[in-house]
Amino acid sequence: MITRFSLPHRWTGCLVSLLLLPFYTAFSQAPSKGEMEADSVKFSGLTAEQAAREITAPPGFSTTLFAGEPDVSQPIAFCLDDRGRLWVAEGLTYPVRAPEGKGRDRILLLEDTNGDGRHDKRTIFMDKLNLVSGMEIGFGGVWVGAAPHLMFIPVTDWTNPKPAGEPKIVMDGFDYKSDTHETLNTFNWGPDGWLYGCHGVFTDSRVGKPGTPDSERTRLNAGVWRFHPQKLKFEVFAEGTSNPWGIDFDQNGQCFIEACVIPHLWHMIQGGRFQRQAGQHFNPHIYDDIKQIGDHVHYAGNKGPHAANGRSDAEGGGHAHAGLMVYLGGSWPEQYQGKLFMNNIHGQRINQDEPVRKGSGFVGKHNPDFLFFNDRWSQVLNLMYDHDGSVYMIDWYDKNQCHHNNEAGHDRSNGRIFKVAYNQQKVSKVDLQTASDIELVSNLKHKNEWYARHSKRILQERGANPAVTKLLEQQFRSSIEPVHRLRSLWTLHLVGGLSPDLVQLALKDSNEYVRAWVIQLLLEDGKPSETTLKSMSILAASDPSPVVRLYLASGLQRIPVNQRREILFSLTSHSEDVGDHNLPYLYWYAAEGLVGSDLAFGSSLLQQTKIPRMREWIARRMTSVADSPGPGSEADQVAASSGAAR
Repeated sequence: MITRFSLPHRWTGCLVSLLLLPFYTAFSQAPSKGEMEADSVKFSGLTAEQAAREITAPPGFSTTLFAGEPDVSQPIAFCLDDRGRLWVAEGLTYPVRAPEGKGRDRILLLEDTNGDGRHDKRTIFMDKLNLVSGMEIGFGGVWVGAAPHLMFIPVTDWTNPKPAGEPKIVMDGFDYKSDTHETLNTFNWGPDGWLYGCHGVFTDSRVGKPGTPDSERTRLNAGVWRFHPQKLKFEVFAEGTSNPWGIDFDQNGQCFIEACVIPHLWHMIQGGRFQRQAGQHFNPHIYDDIKQIGDHVHYAGNKGPHAANGRSDAEGGGHAHAGLMVYLGGSWPEQYQGKLFMNNIHGQRINQDEPVRKGSGFVGKHNPDFLFFNDRWSQVLNLMYDHDGSVYMIDWYDKNQCHHNNEAGHDRSNGRIFKVAYNQQKVSKVDLQTASDIELVSNLKHKNEWYARHSKRILQERGANPAVTKLLEQQFRSSIEPVHRLRSLWTLHLVGGLSPDLVQLALKDSNEYVRAWVIQLLLEDGKPSETTLKSMSILAASDPSPVVRLYLASGLQRIPVNQRREILFSLTSHSEDVGDHNLPYLYWYAAEGLVGSDLAFGSSLLQQTKIPRMREWIARRMTSVADSPGPGSEADQVAASSGAAR
């Protein structure tokens, strides 16, 4: 009998629900000889030093061992602070959460003080943590995901960091009883100042502040969530996929994740519902969901992803992925800028995909695989670039590649962190916390996105400042490059300096992403002004950009249904959006609640819309009203609890 925990991969969401077992049983037989040859991998069980030497990378790149066992074991999450130092979480408690107070996870601080590319200073920041799976630095401390908790640990003395107190639980309710490898993970600060993370499909979380009644909690399984560090607000950003374990943003603030078992590459859109590995969307009236953007998969054959395990070398290595980075570090050759890099665990390599713009979104093209570990035990879980544009990769490293609850089934002695640099890139010193406001604003134009992201977050931490607002406004108005205007716009929003005049200027900007992002920022609290609604109506009717219409449709889900009518009529009149990868779905997600509560509106929209799929969904929703309580129905309440204001 096939059990839920018998199908690989440990980190990649290959766990299959009982509903999917017949499908995978039918397609899980090994292919006949000659269909796909078994992959050949040179090594297994290398020492850390050997593993670094055996990595093959493109000409001009060097791969070195930054840290290895016994200095680091089972690295499961990491981040970079404002000095470029590595904070690393060791997942020594996984796969079974320990009794309270008995956790064995640790957070380490690893530093390269002499600039030779290897750590030479190691500090244990905190130990006795329990089932850590995500981590990020900001706002005076460390944000830690350790199901069932999202915690904040304040820091004192950043030169030699120490906890300034016990971890504070800011959110709880993350499920760990169903599954301990699909919990909250791979934290990353978004361009809008929220902390973003991923969550898997086989854990049914109900998230809220400690003490929140179950009826008021946000339900989450499979998707991307976000948390505001100052408002202490949690919400679902987008729903679906499988067990994503990697998230990043491009220079225009577009969110990308990888997934497994189901196709791997996803452009995540606020309010989007995406294909799920298993289960149903919380709202039963979704009817259809958005699919991956890749024009390829990384596994061979046509008998499902598992049948191709160990036989997919030519296609990219296999279906199992962990970690995702949009490279914007500036020091690698131009051909790598903006490309998507993700680890392929069964393939022991870093895949490289290229997001090519199409309509409101992208098509993901498979570029040549970037780097090969040549070691069957390699299990890189995440990767990111630093202030020099070099890239760090944390490698869990284990012979076992399957999630199971046997604590003895994992080798606790291993763990590596590799560093990839181009053209012998020098290691520089940095400490952005000591930078002046003027320097931080100037960093928003830096060619390395690391500087822009960290500077933006520090300005957010420092708060409102009329002098900073003035500088940011000047930079927004004078910048020729759209990415510089975007960074100024995001930062103005974060410091409370986005004036009505600047909003109107941004809504008329020549760049579609600037115009689109203003909409998301204005609708962050779901309470649009009359001026905002009027601007949205004008854009819905006349803006030529599908990206702007995408953001309008996403934003509509955050405002009361009775304020959506006019904008929906305008959006769904764009016949050019019929074949768009995202827009028909986002239009429906915005319209569904209103169609279900107002049959007259539904009838009018049915006759007026130029989107054929919309007509099908509208008719289906209208016929279901007799069986649905209508406005305030359970479906609407569930959708609201999952992060989309109804």
